[in-house]
Amino acid sequence: MSIETCTNADCSGSGHGLLSPAGLIAQIQQDHLIQTVLIVSVVIVPVFIALPLLLWRYRLARQNVYSPEWRFAWAPEFVIWGVPVVIVGFLGFSLWHTLHRIDPYRPLGTGTEPPLHVQVVGLDWKFLFIYPGEGIASVNELVVPAGRQIAFDITADGPMMSFIVPRLGGQIYAMAGMRTKLHLIADAPGSYRGLNTQYNGQNFARQKFELKAVGPDEYRQWVRSSRNGPALDMARYAALAKPSVIDRPLRFGRVEDGLFGSIVAAYHTADRQPGDRLSSAGDTHR
Repeated sequence: MSIETCTNADCSGSGHGLLSPAGLIAQIQQDHLIQTVLIVSVVIVPVFIALPLLLWRYRLARQNVYSPEWRFAWAPEFVIWGVPVVIVGFLGFSLWHTLHRIDPYRPLGTGTEPPLHVQVVGLDWKFLFIYPGEGIASVNELVVPAGRQIAFDITADGPMMSFIVPRLGGQIYAMAGMRTKLHLIADAPGSYRGLNTQYNGQNFARQKFELKAVGPDEYRQWVRSSRNGPALDMARYAALAKPSVIDRPLRFGRVEDGLFGSIVAAYHTADRQPGDRLSSAGDTHR
């Protein structure tokens, strides 16, 4: 799906998942799903048709006695073994081709504007979004320009989590001490549900956020209004990183330099134990 051909019904209408794509990656995933179902139907449909017919002829009708004369025959053997081999081979090639098209580390190559870089930190039980180019941050609210590629750097300060916006496609893990990448795009303005799909404790089901794709002017206005928020320094981050659920999105007007890098690097120091958060040892990275 290209940005030019995306309609309101396709991109900003109802639905929450893969069957209602609102971005290039989600559209490719949906196309691959439909293609796979059609290919597998080559086997499934004949089975569902033949099974009741055979049951009726040789069991329910009780008129015919099934007494086959077993012998080797090339035609049945070719159908029995050849068709599945062809289907599996085609499915394997299709999957390989699709996975390379939607490689999360590969830029999408759409549009003329440079990607919007967003750093994502998975916390218990919320998501912190840092906009390094804008110098602002938000919690459980991700506002991006519609039609512009988003380049995510993703990590976690705590247990492993899974980051996904179903209608935009893609799913990738957020892991402590590691940096994963993801490229997405929202073809049209709209509000899209994001969530964590990896169980990480008591309030796992409440770790959700809203991705708002807006026009360029509305995005700039949101950035300006966010700069009125408090600064996200190490002390405030330490409080934010503690396990909790927030009732409403938060905004921060300034972000301490190198915060995202410090969160990742904190898990590589010799004096830390697995599972320790930056908030519990943040004094060494101030």
